[in-house]
Amino acid sequence: MNLFGVMDLSASALRAERVRAEVVASNMANAETTRTPEGGPYQRHHVVFEAEGGGSFQESLESHLHEGGFLGSGFGSGFPSGFDHAGSDGLTATNGAPGGVAVAGVISDASTPLERYDPDHPDAGPDGFVAYPDINPLTEMVDLMGATRSYGMNASAIQAEKGMVSSSLDLLK
Repeated sequence: MNLFGVMDLSASALRAERVRAEVVASNMANAETTRTPEGGPYQRHHVVFEAEGGGSFQESLESHLHEGGFLGSGFGSGFPSGFDHAGSDGLTATNGAPGGVAVAGVISDASTPLERYDPDHPDAGPDGFVAYPDINPLTEMVDLMGATRSYGMNASAIQAEKGMVSSSLDLLK
């Protein structure tokens, strides 16, 4: 992986964590929404992440070993049969780096709504109960803190890489 590939990894994680934070904010904003255009109460949403840019760790390791990566070109010959096929995955700085993260989708939680007795509410049923989304503010805050911390760590990684590139350029002067 080239130096800018690390920046691509962190940038993909920044995009994914931004989506995660937006979904958590949407969940919190709709915690009391009893009626949606689809009908019924709002349903909590979850973000599903997936690996981006090509394959497993083993595939990435194989490509680096056979291309004369970190350990030299002859190092891969001593590995078991899982490592004996050569091939480049064709990744460059412009088309992504292996190991990034992408948002596979946003899914709805299928949990049953919470029933509260409020006969004066416009969405109350004939028995006086209103269906509210099953959203726990504590859970949402923990998810938001996790997204915020992950975002911050990836931003710090980009800053550190920028510092390394700057130092490398200073050495070339």
